[in-house]
Amino acid sequence: MSDCIFCKIINGEIPSDTVYETDSIKVFKDINPAAPVHLVIVPKVHIESINSLDDTNSEVAADCMLAAKKAAEISDISESGYRVISNCGEDAGQTVKHLHFHLIGGVSMGERIL
Repeated sequence: MSDCIFCKIINGEIPSDTVYETDSIKVFKDINPAAPVHLVIVPKVHIESINSLDDTNSEVAADCMLAAKKAAEISDISESGYRVISNCGEDAGQTVKHLHFHLIGGVSMGERIL
């Protein structure tokens, strides 16, 4: 999609601090981090949100989770712990309509989610 900021990052039109990349996934540092480690995991194919996953594209979700695991290892937080979050829809705070996951770590967060 021509107006999608994540598509522009994937296509190299907007620079990013890439941490990990495969043929299907790109992982880069969030420009407004909520924790010492805050990465964004995006599939290279444009899918609007989790609600847009189906039998034809669901492998993208698995690719994202494997990329999260690898990015946590690269960031040296795989043993201490991290969160993987995906906002789906306006009420959840999804501001970019491109499926993505936030990998957050490097700090003790406890059990509380909100």
